[in-house]
Amino acid sequence: MEPFLHHLFRLAYQAGAFGLFCVGVLDSSFLFVPLGNDFLMLGLSARHHERVPYYVLAATLGSVLGILITLWVSKKGGEKIKNKRGRTWKYVESQMKKNAGWALTLGSLMPPPFPFTLFVAAAGALRVPLKKVLPYVAAGRLLRFTIEGVLAIIYGRWILSLADSPALKTTMIVMIVIAIGGSAYSIVNWVRR
Repeated sequence: MEPFLHHLFRLAYQAGAFGLFCVGVLDSSFLFVPLGNDFLMLGLSARHHERVPYYVLAATLGSVLGILITLWVSKKGGEKIKNKRGRTWKYVESQMKKNAGWALTLGSLMPPPFPFTLFVAAAGALRVPLKKVLPYVAAGRLLRFTIEGVLAIIYGRWILSLADSPALKTTMIVMIVIAIGGSAYSIVNWVRR
């Protein structure tokens, strides 16, 4: 399995900004790719300092598109809950509509295992307006990927030497297995609805 995963990561790496965009879409949708976008961002930025602004933009746009997909799917699921509203649901819905932007901004800055996709799905199910979701998430992701790009420029050689370590490879395999399991679980639950 390791050669297959290594091949997929290498393919995304060779695609550069487009690979970051695609992994960003997957990472922010229901298909979990824990740390995949972050490692790809760090690796590409460490090698190609001059392309960091393009990488930041591609990763951010991919993430926002993945979030749009998550919002759309969760809105469909939220329609089933609509008839079962009680006082608690209405309170949560009003609070989410008032404060969702800042909660999603902070969530978009957090690295895995923070369950950011669950917050986005909740915003979709509660029908939080896009203007209270997308700008905040885009700003948070833009800041996160910019910080990663700058860190890769400063610590690039160390990051690249770390990439060949057996501990990192083992960690990545474990994370990918968890990602595949989480994705399968999400898809099964989504299909059952």
